[in-house]
Amino acid sequence: MKKFFYVSLFCLLPALASAQGKGAKPDTTNMREVTIGSIEVIPSAGNVKGMLLLDRDIQYELEGAVDNMYNFKYERAEKQFKSLRRRYPEHPLPYFLLGLSQWWKIVPTNIQTTKYDDLFFAYMDTAIVKAERLYDKDEKNVEAAFFLAAANGFTGRLHSERSNWRKATVASKRALEYMEIAKAGNGLSPEFLFGEALFNYYSIWIHENYPFLRPVLVFFPDGDKRLGLKQLRYVANNGFYTGTESKYFLMKIYANEENNMEEAMKLSRELATKYPDNAYFQRFYARMLFVQGHFTLAERESLDILSKLDQKMPGYEAISGRYASYILAYVNQNKYRDFEKAKAYYQNTIMFAEMTGERESGYFINSYLNLARIAKQEKDLVTAKRYYTIVLNNTEKKSANFKEARAFLKANKKIK
Repeated sequence: MKKFFYVSLFCLLPALASAQGKGAKPDTTNMREVTIGSIEVIPSAGNVKGMLLLDRDIQYELEGAVDNMYNFKYERAEKQFKSLRRRYPEHPLPYFLLGLSQWWKIVPTNIQTTKYDDLFFAYMDTAIVKAERLYDKDEKNVEAAFFLAAANGFTGRLHSERSNWRKATVASKRALEYMEIAKAGNGLSPEFLFGEALFNYYSIWIHENYPFLRPVLVFFPDGDKRLGLKQLRYVANNGFYTGTESKYFLMKIYANEENNMEEAMKLSRELATKYPDNAYFQRFYARMLFVQGHFTLAERESLDILSKLDQKMPGYEAISGRYASYILAYVNQNKYRDFEKAKAYYQNTIMFAEMTGERESGYFINSYLNLARIAKQEKDLVTAKRYYTIVLNNTEKKSANFKEARAFLKANKKIK
């Protein structure tokens, strides 16, 4: 059950728009399908007058605030969001943005921290209440449906991360229902298209990677993986509120699912350059540089990450420290052959992994493995045995790391 919610909510609901699904469907008899390039959208529906989501003046006003939020200048961003709230106290947009700001305080910790939860839920709940009032007045208000889908989607996502399954179920069901209604606004703005894009991609991805969920997917509309990617690219290039969120998802999809490292690198570089103080984007970029062998650039980014962590900059916490320390350890071990620095950075990696409770992570195990190799190379067999013993006790028996550790320990039984 937990895996189902983790996959479905993580992939389908955690953005400014959430996945479409089975639920109340609007009357689409007067709609016709059109194409913008290769992106299918639906023409505008309902009355667009007064929609803040589409207001160009509001977007111009908030551009700096949105950029500040993604660059982790939370106070500056929230000051502008609160100014918008004073002028539009009955609209869900400012409350949703304030909630989104809390969300991006949680993201760099891999959703582990709970200290922002109460404020996040409060803002999202308020956005839902404001959107419900607008929707009750006009059930063709796709902007209200958009915020109901988005706020419920984020709420469901965090509840699932916290194992609050009943609340996650209720929120996600509501998000799916309103997402289908909000779909009628696809032709109004790229913002409305984002949820459908995620659904089109991930519904197929889940079908391919989680066979046990296929019976559940029977109740969902058919997806289209290739179309989903095209739609995400379209939103990434044209969306105001959802543009960065689309790039965030595309970056992860290209790196982790599509094995398109060229596009993943391009997006990670773009995001890290535009938002240099976003810890998540910077560490993702550093990792992309590292795995593709750009060690000099990876070293530069990693040193910058550790410097920002020392300065206690927002978002730069143990997880970013673990990434950066491991990269620097590896570079010093294999490029500069500076074993003293390498050992120090590997020890830092272990410390950061322990701080976040990730003793089973590859960074933790490989740090001990490389410390063992360095000790072996330095003829310090006692230390090497100690490190290899840790590797042996924390890896699967069929793994190469286990076999290496077992071979060393077997050959050095007499070492005390």
